[in-house]
Amino acid sequence: MRQEFLGSGMKFPPQINPVTGRFEVAKGETSVKESVYLILMTQKTERWIRPEFGSSLMNYTFMDTSVTMLNIMAREIAGDLMSQEPRLADVNVSIDSTSKQGCLIIYIDYLIRQTNVRDNLVFPFYLD
Repeated sequence: MRQEFLGSGMKFPPQINPVTGRFEVAKGETSVKESVYLILMTQKTERWIRPEFGSSLMNYTFMDTSVTMLNIMAREIAGDLMSQEPRLADVNVSIDSTSKQGCLIIYIDYLIRQTNVRDNLVFPFYLD
């Protein structure tokens, strides 16, 4: 199956191909997954040309891990991803706070619109 319509972009983190000397490129579903990771790792207002890009994930550092706060955090992450990555649909975010002390495991499950393929990303978020 050809996935050219998912696009391509510079691989994250940036890498140089040792043979060609050019930047490595991420294509297809890999490009989508790297975009999700990049959105999560970028603090809103960090990019001065696009201050709305990114997530507010770092605002939750040192937070109370009550069920209410975890639900607010999950809803905000899902909203950030849906608004900033048009290739995604049906984003579900769940957060596990019981696996490791001081760490939240964020499970992100999403559907890639063009290919109708489900994918996921498991993201550790350290509270302190």
